[in-house]
Amino acid sequence: MFGTIKIIFVAIIISAIAGAGLYVMKLRSDNAILKANQIQLEQSITSQKELLQKQKQDFEDILESNKQLNKLINTLKVDLEELDKRFNKGKRDVGKLAIEKTGPVERIINKGSNNAIRCLELASGAPHTEKELKATKNSEINPECPALANPSYVPYE
Repeated sequence: MFGTIKIIFVAIIISAIAGAGLYVMKLRSDNAILKANQIQLEQSITSQKELLQKQKQDFEDILESNKQLNKLINTLKVDLEELDKRFNKGKRDVGKLAIEKTGPVERIINKGSNNAIRCLELASGAPHTEKELKATKNSEINPECPALANPSYVPYE
């Protein structure tokens, strides 16, 4: 009888030791998986921080570009108002004037069209010519958009 109890007791101890060994092996594998997950999480956090920094920089660049664009738009509005004032003086009839003085009107319209085309080129990002950059007198400037075409020009009022 003591022999059977000893065998059962030894069997229980052996199975407890085997169970504990299996449990320790499971804990080690779980620990290895958790370490790998931790490393991956830390890499994700680092990449997310870099992405946020890049987005902040992009946002600041967009704001700066927007400020420059608004400044250009305001300049073009002022030029448009000045052009409108020049064109609509008094009770001017351009059609009647064009019939009476065809040559001079054609020359004035062609010159104005060329100036307006140059204004569009500059507004689209074309570089200034040396002549445009050095223009300071009324006779040297592009009268259609002086603020855009001739940055050195200061109007005398």
